[in-house]
Amino acid sequence: MPENPHHGSSDRLALVGKQVDRRLLLPVSPAADDGKDDNGAAAVINLWGQLKIPDPFVWSHAETMVSSERELDAPVVDVGAAMRGGDDDCGAGIRRAAELVSGACSSHGLFQVTGHGLDPALARAALDGAAAFFRLPLATKQRASRAPGNVTGYTAAHADRFTANLPWKETLSFGHRDRRTSGSHVVVDYFTSTLGSDFKPLGVVYQNYCNAMKEVSLAIMEVIGVSLGVGRSYYRDFFADGSSIMRCNYYPPCPEPERTLGTGPHCDPSALTVLLQDGDVDGLQVLVDGEWRTVRPRPGALVVSIGDTFMALSNGRYRSCLHRAVVHRERERRSLVFFLCPREDRVVRPPPRLLLAVAAREQQQEQPRRRYPDFTWADLARFTQRHYRADAGTLDAFARWLGAAPTCAAATSAASQSPDKAHETV
Repeated sequence: MPENPHHGSSDRLALVGKQVDRRLLLPVSPAADDGKDDNGAAAVINLWGQLKIPDPFVWSHAETMVSSERELDAPVVDVGAAMRGGDDDCGAGIRRAAELVSGACSSHGLFQVTGHGLDPALARAALDGAAAFFRLPLATKQRASRAPGNVTGYTAAHADRFTANLPWKETLSFGHRDRRTSGSHVVVDYFTSTLGSDFKPLGVVYQNYCNAMKEVSLAIMEVIGVSLGVGRSYYRDFFADGSSIMRCNYYPPCPEPERTLGTGPHCDPSALTVLLQDGDVDGLQVLVDGEWRTVRPRPGALVVSIGDTFMALSNGRYRSCLHRAVVHRERERRSLVFFLCPREDRVVRPPPRLLLAVAAREQQQEQPRRRYPDFTWADLARFTQRHYRADAGTLDAFARWLGAAPTCAAATSAASQSPDKAHETV
């Protein structure tokens, strides 16, 4: 594998690197400093039905370049063997799943998952719950308005944080923690405390959905561990007591979809992203060989992508997925996203066994050099919420922010030309 953790991906940074010079910033508009975005959100919601999109929603041509007619060749991985448990790393089901995951994560960082055991009725209830929430009056949704610097809450077009390159969407985000360490009702408590007791049934739906997504994510981590040669338990144990994030997305119909984006090009700062798409309305796209290729919704499958935190955990062997979301002129789109994250104070570093395995395979006398410094999820989350809008070069910029640049000169050089027009965050 090439030394550059963004190997074969010069298009990732070249695409966005020719816009403006990079700088670190505090991406909270002065108008949002008081923690109130009522007027901004109302203004955004009033735009959904208009015939023209305003300038803050217009993205550059480089970022909105035409989608390829080719669909992404993403493998479909059956994780049923991992979901069933057991101690065998060498079973045929696990081996086949690990091979498929390895190929996808070494190239574009995305695959689809079946055999996950998610109850279709629960999935439907969660999707319908999101649809019902976004149809609520704005005043009701604003009970959960996101505070500046906070990842949880409701926001329209991220207008509480940014004044340009606004995404054509609404979101509701909330946290999820391991049941064994935080109790079993953290999501329910969020809904009742922010929206009111009438929302307890919806909180129960999302509590159950998040619990299911956590189990699926840990099973996927078992498969990834086998694919990297560190065994099934290493990454599962690493994330078992993590604090993850759940997000409901709504992309309204757009009068000028060719001029804007539902989500700009970015890599997720989290470790793993598990996406459930609603129906047959596509929107997710991945950049491969200079083309934005569509990920078609597959009935019963979950879409899984690698994020920056896991790219660091794999020392760059697995690449974070550079993706975006497009919108449609007449069709609305909804999706549910579960971001798997480690515990806030857990130190993110590659397992020694992984580094030793790489050294042995490459017949090196010493361990490979680390490509990223140690960090905690709390540090990275704070960086992307308060100082930097996530894009294709987040991890390299974060390493410099920590005062320790990556050892990979190619990655550092590429990151130095990535843009200030940022895109999305967890």
